[in-house]
Amino acid sequence: MFATQSGPMLVIDGRLHPRFEQNGTSRYIRNGVGVRDENTVVLAISRSEVSLGSFARLFRDALDCPSALFFDGAVSALSNGERMIVGGNYPAGPIIAVTGKKLASR
Repeated sequence: MFATQSGPMLVIDGRLHPRFEQNGTSRYIRNGVGVRDENTVVLAISRSEVSLGSFARLFRDALDCPSALFFDGAVSALSNGERMIVGGNYPAGPIIAVTGKKLASR
């Protein structure tokens, strides 16, 4: 009954996906992942409905990610473990959790 998807790429080698309109009409709460550098991964979720073009610009311009992937739209949710902060209206299987940073052994 429910599914999630990943893709398309939002930012490819510092360029926005060529098929995105500046502010297209498809608007959802969106989430994605970007890579800033070899040590930094950035997860983001919008608090309101946005187009793919504006979400891609967030990763490229504000979060400084030369590569970013769109995860999903309609089932996007963010919880702090106690309550839903964004979304949460649909059941979903895939979950990404950030619990802390593990320091590398030397």
